[in-house]
Amino acid sequence: MTVIDCPSPNFDERALPISMLVLHYTGMVDAASAIARLTDGEANVSAHYLIAEDGQILRMVEEEKRAWHAGKSFWRGIRDVNSASIGIEIVNPGHEFGYRPFPEEQVDALLPLVSQIVQRHGIKRGNIVGHSDIAPARKQDPGELFPWSRLARLRLALPRPTRNLVDPLWTDAGFLLALERFGYDVSDPFAATVAFQRRFRPELIDGAIDGECRAILLALLLPKPQGDD
Repeated sequence: MTVIDCPSPNFDERALPISMLVLHYTGMVDAASAIARLTDGEANVSAHYLIAEDGQILRMVEEEKRAWHAGKSFWRGIRDVNSASIGIEIVNPGHEFGYRPFPEEQVDALLPLVSQIVQRHGIKRGNIVGHSDIAPARKQDPGELFPWSRLARLRLALPRPTRNLVDPLWTDAGFLLALERFGYDVSDPFAATVAFQRRFRPELIDGAIDGECRAILLALLLPKPQGDD
């Protein structure tokens, strides 16, 4: 795996140990525009890595430093997500400029990079998340076309539960309480539900709390064998 250095000046010191990995799409018209912004000292944004559509990997911030990719965000009690995470930007125009599937070359480059980061820092699968998971009211990336299932097959993300699903018949308030327990900020209930669907039921993203959503969330919360998270 070849990594090309493309330094960004936009970083500072961490205040927390690394425990998360956040995946983004760039959401800009092309790779050149995204690289220019992420390396612009006046833009105040950056990421540790960027992966182009042809699979080229750029390193913009060293992992021990705090890159500025998460913005105002929250996950499992952590509000300074930048301090606790590694951020990877994946080149894709996003929902604003023509969202499209991620090329095979790009995903093939992403998988070993994620694997190495996870091994280096001991990141649990439940803390490998999308930008929309940690900022549901603001972000949609990496979006419903992102191949989470490929990561999950390699134990690099939580899989979508599909077997023996049981609807716990929670009220909407009960679902949101469980969703908060799982890790989401539920201060905007609709946005939190949409983010959960985008991640775990991407074929239907309507923000409605239904039996399938409740059953998937229950399965995610049930105790797993040791080491399964």
